[in-house]
Amino acid sequence: MNIIEFVKKELNLEAEAIKKVAERIDENAEKAVDLLFNCQGKVIVTGMGKTGIIARKIAATFSSTGTTAIFLHAAEGIHGDLGILQKDDVVIAVSNSGNTPELVSIIPYIKFNKIPLIAITGNINSKLAKNSDVVIDCYVPKEYEPFGLVPTASTTVALALGDAIAVALLKKKDFKESDFARFRPGGTIGKKLIYQVKDLMHSGKENPLVQNNVKMDNAILEMTSKGLGCTNVIDNDGKLVGVVTDGDLRRFLSKGYTNLNILVTEAMTVNPKHTSPETLAVEALNLMEENKITMLPVVNESNEPVGMLHMHDLIDAGVVG
Repeated sequence: MNIIEFVKKELNLEAEAIKKVAERIDENAEKAVDLLFNCQGKVIVTGMGKTGIIARKIAATFSSTGTTAIFLHAAEGIHGDLGILQKDDVVIAVSNSGNTPELVSIIPYIKFNKIPLIAITGNINSKLAKNSDVVIDCYVPKEYEPFGLVPTASTTVALALGDAIAVALLKKKDFKESDFARFRPGGTIGKKLIYQVKDLMHSGKENPLVQNNVKMDNAILEMTSKGLGCTNVIDNDGKLVGVVTDGDLRRFLSKGYTNLNILVTEAMTVNPKHTSPETLAVEALNLMEENKITMLPVVNESNEPVGMLHMHDLIDAGVVG
């Protein structure tokens, strides 16, 4: 037995199952997203067994993308947990067979309270499907599963379908990275999305700043004393007109200019890329990477430099990586 080839075959089989279900997606997917979009309460995702685990993951995806969602174990539901369901909620029931006894048992309660029910099932003729407001077909042939019994491809398809619906919903809600940050404040993702430039920039006395009428030797002194290897350059009105970096200095010297008794304007980069204090740190990082720069002037609404952001600040804060 060639394990590597067997694993490849299984992966391709599950990928094929997803593609086949994708080909059958119809207006019911749109109806489901519309129901979820207009939901005034919670989204309750329910299931049993392996499919229940998938339902729990789908609920977690909804929750992390701005939709209040809770997993309800179908067996716990029939033993007292149905009180979690309210009339403004929407229920998503995940079941390959659509006839799981525990899941079928809670349908009357859902229907009695007129709670919209979305079925994700591999059996469109099942009791679940026949009693649902929207049915999304995720049928997977038995030969795609080991012995035709062990849920592998079918659970993969259900998970992929749940993720696809969640992503469609967040697109419909115009859910942005900045919104996502509120639900993921910890870890690398949270750091990338919750930090703003003003949280990391060098400001006040730490902000390197020179007038455009000073000589290069004074600019170098400012660059060195502030320890950032760069300085903002302002005009008489305090507006940003340029920046001088270590790179600018090296290019200046490489051209044979050794006289530092010249105006800073002869060596600075004019109209440099810049950002604002309220910009997300990850957006500033993208700007730096796109333009291959390691420092970024920070200006206010009047184009006055209020800080300097260095790549090292982003690395130290965990935004990079």
